Order: sequence, then structure tokens, then C-alpha cells
Amino acid sequence: MSIMTTILELSAERGKDKTICPSEVARKLWPTDWRGYMEEVRQAAFALRDKGKVAITQKGSEVVGSEVAGPIRIRIL
Repeated sequence: MSIMTTILELSAERGKDKTICPSEVARKLWPTDWRGYMEEVRQAAFALRDKGKVAITQKGSEVVGSEVAGPIRIRIL
């Protein structure tokens, strides 16, 4: 299963009013060494955001660019 597909599936399951953490995606795809894939998951999330599929938030506010340090959340649109 691809990273983008997993992001969309987990986000859809959670619903439009809630968010997921990128680590949930990484843990689902790579249960034992998920930390090493966090940047790939974040990049896929931003690509989905650019396609209008998800929103990326940080501290409750929507993120516009992709140069974001710190935790983000993903919400299905």
C-alpha cells in the first residue's frame, strides 16, 4: 500500500472534523522502524494537500507552505 493511499484511508476513517498524525501512517506501513519514514510521510501529505485532497494543520491553524518545523496534523477534505 502506498503512503498517499494510507494517508487518505486513515484520514477518511477519522472523518472531516478530525485529524491524523503522520506517525499513524508510518506506524501502519512500517510498524517496527516507522521513525525512519516520517519525512517521506510528511512529503506525501504535502503533495496530497497540493492536490486538494487533505489539509495540513499545525497548532490548529492551516499550513500554507511546506517548510514547516515541528508536528503537523492531516485532515481529509
